[in-house]
Amino acid sequence: MIALPVVLALALGGCVLQGDDQSRSAPSPSPSLSPKPVPGPSESESKTDTEAKSLKRFYTQKVHWTRCRQAMQCATIRVPLDYANPSGRSIGLDLLKVPAPDPKHKVGSLVVNPGGPGASGIDFAANAKSYFGAELRQAFDIVGFDPRGVGESTPIECVPDAKLDAFVASDPDPDTSQEWKRADSMLHQFGEGCLKRSGALTSHVSTAEAARDVDIIRALLGDRRLSWFGASYGTYLGATYADLFPERVGRMVLDGAIDPAVSNEQMSLAQAHGFEVALRAYVGSCVDRGDCFLGRTVDEGTQRIRRFLDDVERQPIRGSGDRRLEVGNAVLGIWAPLYNESYWPLLDQALKMALQGDGSALLSLSDQYTSRGPNGYLNNSLEALYAVNCLDHDDSMTSAQAAAKVPEFEKASPTFGAIFAAGLSSCEYWPVKGTRKPAPLEAKGAEPILVIGTTRDPATPLAWARSLASELDSGVLLVRDGDGHTGYNSGNECVDSTVESFLVSGK
Repeated sequence: MIALPVVLALALGGCVLQGDDQSRSAPSPSPSLSPKPVPGPSESESKTDTEAKSLKRFYTQKVHWTRCRQAMQCATIRVPLDYANPSGRSIGLDLLKVPAPDPKHKVGSLVVNPGGPGASGIDFAANAKSYFGAELRQAFDIVGFDPRGVGESTPIECVPDAKLDAFVASDPDPDTSQEWKRADSMLHQFGEGCLKRSGALTSHVSTAEAARDVDIIRALLGDRRLSWFGASYGTYLGATYADLFPERVGRMVLDGAIDPAVSNEQMSLAQAHGFEVALRAYVGSCVDRGDCFLGRTVDEGTQRIRRFLDDVERQPIRGSGDRRLEVGNAVLGIWAPLYNESYWPLLDQALKMALQGDGSALLSLSDQYTSRGPNGYLNNSLEALYAVNCLDHDDSMTSAQAAAKVPEFEKASPTFGAIFAAGLSSCEYWPVKGTRKPAPLEAKGAEPILVIGTTRDPATPLAWARSLASELDSGVLLVRDGDGHTGYNSGNECVDSTVESFLVSGK
């Protein structure tokens, strides 16, 4: 669920607000520079007085902001590697702040996360001017951070770029015993590489630990309550925070929601269907324009894409430089533009070229999806994605069990179903096992939390937003009728104005 760089999307349709108590307003957070003491660790967070004192040193540390990226400010804070042993090793988290222009009249700090897991909150905040509305930027310091194990925050490292290239390019839907064994071996080597290169960090990049880090960030920013904007995976991180610290939730927006109560299998099946729906919407747009290069009907178009993928699996085609377009890259190159409707013309061009034997444009889209530059990977987002996900789920299955699920998945997604079924075994061969069981996050007693879902979102289906809004004690659902991933800044004025009004004034 890697979030692509956000661009403006042209989406049709309106939005609908749903909730049990829409009249409630969230409290105003204290200004970021408030001299009042901020909450630190509570008794429920620490089993002993010694542990509470060990956490206190993190909540009361001095933060040294320095000028960076022209008018922005950067800082590094310390958090415990292991919250069960807070007096042990600590790790660094990097933060970036885009200050509100008038500190005297700002509401507070808005902490933001773009998704992933593995996407950089620092880069997200640095691009605040192109993503968040002027009213939000006037009212808040926009604060982004790279979560533990991600980007600049003690990044997890697993394999060299050459091995990562091979992993990304490999067949994502093995259909022979030999191909399954190769996939299992690559995943095992990937995970063992994390242990070898990153050691104990591999066991401590879970979302629950990252959420505890967020509370330290909140306290160090001087806010009594957390104002939060999380997209995609950022909704899971935000909901986890709210469940751990409901009394510290201020104004929280969860856009493109993940349902924490669904199993790994249920999640993968829903995503398989979501990407099929998104692909059919893309092909439908092509057909509606007339003389579609993929076929005369949506069925013809999707079948043509599936045949193309099968052809590339048998025989990779020319890419760029000395790189070929292999089937793993081809799949990611098709998925990437489905996240945002404004990318569809890029997919038109890339597919037209690829069908003529030139895979360079599709390879470029795949590289954008995995953050690969001309000379290697620009960050560790792909490594963090696997490391975090495998700690967050305890319900992986063997490759044999995953293979048995293929028919069911292909019913949900004829084009991509086998790929998502194969992914069910991704964490079975990971060296560190997750312990979290799927369960609702309720955040009992929290102030209203705004949950956003989009009707044809490929990565986070609307059903998840509906579920999360109902599971949260104070969830309010906002629905965007449209295409692409997430709802805010997607060309829908109803969604944008609702989000901004809620964050700025609590309405």
